[in-house]
Amino acid sequence: MGLDEDSLAYHKRDPPGKIEISTTKPTNTQRDLSLAYSPGVAAPCLEIEKNPDDAYTYTAKGNMVGVISNGSAVLGLGDIGAQASKPVMEGKGVLFKRFADIDVFDIELDLDDPEAIIASVKAMEPTFGGINLEDIKAPECFTIEERLREEMNIPVFHDDQHGTAIISGAALLNASDVVDKDLDSLNIVFSGAGASAIATARFYVSLGAKKENITMCDSSGIITKQRAEEGDVNEYKQQFARDVPEGGLADAMEGADVFAGLSIGGIVNQEMVKSMASDPIIFAMANPDPEITYEDAKAARDDMVIMATGRSDYPNQVNNVLGFPFIFRGALDVRASEINEEMKIAAAKALARLARQDVPDAVVKAYGDQPIQFGPDYIIPKPVDPRVLFEVAPAVAKAAIDSDASRIELDIDHYVEKLEARLGKSREMMRVVLNKAKLDPKRVVLAEGDDEKMVRAAYQLVEQGIAEPILIGDRDRIWETSQRLGLEFEPEIVDPDQSNLDAYADRLYELRRRKGVTRREADELITDGNYLGSVLVEMGDADAMLTGLTHHYPSALRPPLQVIGTAEDANYAAGVYMLTFKNRVIFCVDTTVNLDPTEEVLAEITKHTATLARRFNVEPRAALLSYSNFGSVDNEGTAKVRRAARTLRADPAVDFPVDGEMQADTAVVKSILDGTYEFSDLKKSANVLVFPNLEAGNIAYKLLQRLGGAEAIGPMLVGMDKPVHVLQRGDEVKDIVNLASVAVVDAQENN
Repeated sequence: MGLDEDSLAYHKRDPPGKIEISTTKPTNTQRDLSLAYSPGVAAPCLEIEKNPDDAYTYTAKGNMVGVISNGSAVLGLGDIGAQASKPVMEGKGVLFKRFADIDVFDIELDLDDPEAIIASVKAMEPTFGGINLEDIKAPECFTIEERLREEMNIPVFHDDQHGTAIISGAALLNASDVVDKDLDSLNIVFSGAGASAIATARFYVSLGAKKENITMCDSSGIITKQRAEEGDVNEYKQQFARDVPEGGLADAMEGADVFAGLSIGGIVNQEMVKSMASDPIIFAMANPDPEITYEDAKAARDDMVIMATGRSDYPNQVNNVLGFPFIFRGALDVRASEINEEMKIAAAKALARLARQDVPDAVVKAYGDQPIQFGPDYIIPKPVDPRVLFEVAPAVAKAAIDSDASRIELDIDHYVEKLEARLGKSREMMRVVLNKAKLDPKRVVLAEGDDEKMVRAAYQLVEQGIAEPILIGDRDRIWETSQRLGLEFEPEIVDPDQSNLDAYADRLYELRRRKGVTRREADELITDGNYLGSVLVEMGDADAMLTGLTHHYPSALRPPLQVIGTAEDANYAAGVYMLTFKNRVIFCVDTTVNLDPTEEVLAEITKHTATLARRFNVEPRAALLSYSNFGSVDNEGTAKVRRAARTLRADPAVDFPVDGEMQADTAVVKSILDGTYEFSDLKKSANVLVFPNLEAGNIAYKLLQRLGGAEAIGPMLVGMDKPVHVLQRGDEVKDIVNLASVAVVDAQENN
């Protein structure tokens, strides 16, 4: 099937459309329903009657945006009417929810009269925390937005005007820096003079461009003073009328530094591009076909051509989804009365800053694993970059507060943590550890330090103040990698080929000489990053260690076990994964180390995992799992688990609830515990799951991750004498940073 057929099948699949309403509170019992509706609903109604602002406390208003259109200017389709525009408005709601967790009602108004639209939207103010106007034709859209902004006390934002302005504005900030031209010196030509073009030109002026340097062309040519005096252009175009001779787009582009296209495809040819100033900036943003193709623009000249389009298959996509979800998120969260110019500028500058940062692996993978770093082909972030939320929304919120557009103030650092929690429980949990790590950063060895991911992780650890990384590896390769990626930092490097390792070889020999290692073998082994890193930690020259990115797990684990070993009060190490779901967290052990643990091993690793859970501010409740419930099956396998649970319950040092043996659903479903096994020491569902063997643990955590929608953090190694964590081969940079943070907190507690 073609794209059209696929789209029709997608939209009509049951249930039809793309959105639904779901409840956020329990509705399972009669009491739940009486609280949700009559008679309980009377109490919040009366509170809101007394204080209208309490609508933000007792209703969804503060997270609700109205996406409103009359379908008179739908992108690429034109005036198709209100009803036909509904799939577009539903799609807008999907983007709001997907990228910023904002709920949307889409409202299609079968109205053409601007006054009727204004009156209708204004009457909806009690329902919404903000209004997103969409696909309303010019010039009526200007009047509608201006009046609603004046007459309503919630944010009103016409995305067709301001979205492209903000995103391309961010691109312009970075592009002018790349070509080393000042913003106020740029000669800018616009092709198109509709709502988006006029709003974009206005915004470029707000960013620092000079209005007298902007030439705007419509379908009749350059908008000149003469045309304005003759009444040939409307009042909105007139503000960009220039006192220059009349001419066409080709005349306007001659000598221009910047071309901003918001018109129709194919209107620009290579000769026009050749006539522009050196190192031209070309934003050909007509959709679906740009004013000139990426290939033609690049081929037209030998110097640098910075090219942006609205398409995802070319570099520098100007996509409004980089703006509106996050702008509204910041505005809603401070209960802003408007989205003003200061907030829009803050959004553009935040996007520009983000494009200069190291790009997460997940984003690189989404774009074919091709390198992405700041430069001519990367001047604005990719639309799928999850960091946009944490950069743009706080910047907008702060600008709203600073410009007196907010009703409440926020602690911006705390606000970022709240935003992270919206994207998943794993981010919320890791924030606990990251904050602890930043209080007292430790020296963390990255044993495979010349791997590109390790270099990038080291940079992030330094930038975020989490740790002081020590990279083991080829010094020249590490420096070449950091320079190629534009990472400006000076990490500590230990190059086995250039460093004096005699003291470390001596210590390795001392530790392993009665384990079959000769002095000559110690000299050879110490050049291995895993052995060298382990000795650095063992001798106290580093506080923690990470390895495993390019090694099989057993081979990466062996050196630290041989050199560092387990803690004084521990005989066994174990691997733990933290799995996060929407509303709960569980720790799974053992998933990586002990093949067939005895009851002593099970008991010990349960205690280790409980300690780990508390590092994440989680009070442990442990269940030792089996396929038997409290003796329902009696054999050596189930008895082993039962004895381990009994040992733990009898241990006075165990200060957390623990029970077993029990089946997995018994452990995690409270109603089973309450209804059938009320005698259990677990009064709430377990959050530490101890598996009877490695096979069960590994299978279970992977199924929960892949089919249960859990996010996995780990594996975290517990029971070691000093902090060591072994990554999984192919882990991403964020996984390295997360485990390094856990290692820092481990080291803090060890000290």
